[in-house]
Amino acid sequence: MPDDVGRHEIENDYADQWSEHVGTRPQDFLRRRAAAYQAYYEHMPLRAQSMPQGGDLRLYNRFRFGDLATFSVLDGRQYRSKQPCELPHFRGGHVAPDSCAERLDPQRTYLGAEQEQWLFAGFEKSDTAWNIIAQEQLVAQLRQKDRSGMFGHWTDGWDGYPAARQRMIDTIAVSRVRNPVFIGGDAHSYWVTDLKADFSNPSSATVATEFVGTSITSDPPPRELILSALPENPHIRYFESEFRGYVVVDLTREHIEARLQVISDRHDPKAIVSTLKRFVVESGKPAAVPE
Repeated sequence: MPDDVGRHEIENDYADQWSEHVGTRPQDFLRRRAAAYQAYYEHMPLRAQSMPQGGDLRLYNRFRFGDLATFSVLDGRQYRSKQPCELPHFRGGHVAPDSCAERLDPQRTYLGAEQEQWLFAGFEKSDTAWNIIAQEQLVAQLRQKDRSGMFGHWTDGWDGYPAARQRMIDTIAVSRVRNPVFIGGDAHSYWVTDLKADFSNPSSATVATEFVGTSITSDPPPRELILSALPENPHIRYFESEFRGYVVVDLTREHIEARLQVISDRHDPKAIVSTLKRFVVESGKPAAVPE
């Protein structure tokens, strides 16, 4: 699973032309971004079609494996609207309160119009048994607490762009694309979620399954704050942040098995690997079931 596109090679929570630091001018940031994209291209195993053009780096792509699976690999960093309800000197990821009206603006985009339409057209045309959407962050809604205990939503992920997420979920439902499964990361923790047709209605249909892998070495998010918020998020089937590791997925025509692998000690070069949990998604049944 790729990390946010060139994210840490450029800046942590950037969005298109906007630095996470409010005082940085877009024209200055774009020069920095262009240099970083060039370095990223020169040092990563990218295709020639991804060669930077005028400061832009085309990375989203689609890969087909026979009639078994189509992988749509998304770029959720380069084309997005800036994060909503920025703080006085910082516009990156933070828990914005429910009163943040900007977050709900239907014009806001996570993928950009061109990539969004490319993705939706792929849903309409797909004829493979499974459709895997590889992107960088947690897709499911997470109504969570900040460190003061106030409820809100994280602005740098899909929760900062709920209208864009709803357009994607609606298109999945209308197109009836076969067996959509999202994979993501960045949360430094394991997540298994049901992506609902309407997150405000827990009984609405599940349209896709999501697996999010944890970090290999990086520290986890505040565990107790998230655990205390899980009752507000019944579509989340599993959360775990105590362990470092990764996710392994086995895919057949009949099912997907996801194994949450953990390492015994991130500081030990001889650390052993074990399986923390297994989940299975059966073809035609968009919900992960623990084994």
